[in-house]
Amino acid sequence: MQFAQIQHLTVSRFILGSNPFSGFSHQSPETDWAMRHYFTTTCVKGIFREAEALGVNTLIARTDFHVMRTLMEYRDEGGTLQWFAQTCPEVGSHEACIQRAAAYGAKACHLHGGVMDNAFAQGKLDDVQPALDLAREKGMLAGIAAHNPRVIEWAEAHLDLDYYLCCYYNPSPRDKRPDHVPGVAEHYLEVDRRAMTDIIPSLSKPVVHYKILAAGRNDPAAAFAFAASKMRANDAVCVGVYPKDKPDMLREDVRLLDESLAAQG
Repeated sequence: MQFAQIQHLTVSRFILGSNPFSGFSHQSPETDWAMRHYFTTTCVKGIFREAEALGVNTLIARTDFHVMRTLMEYRDEGGTLQWFAQTCPEVGSHEACIQRAAAYGAKACHLHGGVMDNAFAQGKLDDVQPALDLAREKGMLAGIAAHNPRVIEWAEAHLDLDYYLCCYYNPSPRDKRPDHVPGVAEHYLEVDRRAMTDIIPSLSKPVVHYKILAAGRNDPAAAFAFAASKMRANDAVCVGVYPKDKPDMLREDVRLLDESLAAQG
């Protein structure tokens, strides 16, 4: 496993994602529900332990109550994955999510990509830097996520932060509401992937590349090879897994990233 440095934190370049654990498949409402039933606390803790065994040391997970309860149990049982927390609009404001993240031991906290896209579209960005400042006051690194490359460009020009989460795709508009709406048609376009990855070289902070697999639509080998070709020295990828029908999915994804990075030299 290769590692990146995000400020004072050493981060595995493969970061485990959590969207599936919270029932966000980005495929269909039926798959969302299947994920909710599959990802019991016991199941998720098992995936955490498998990730640790594979050399992964970092988790990106929402500040929702299912995730936080599971993390608490996992840590009580000796788990060591460090948590980069993501705010989630359906369970509270920036401030409420940041407070929860700090209380549950997060090492970093970033603002939800849909929230940032929506705030940018609505011209309501005044509360972003104060939220990042609050995260730092609570002892965490602070960042933002976005699906829209223009949001990342704005952030680079206007924000003091520690890291970015850059989504490879902009699958559904967030101009009118920040949260994901199950069942809404999603579009994973190569033009969007290129638009986001084209700006990454100009960014001054480390980037976590996410949705590199287009929520299961991309061939894994090709997706990891493309991501590795776009990653800088302290960049990482965030990938969620749904191993119900593919028990070795996590191991295979870690292998593909390792091989893809090695091929870059």
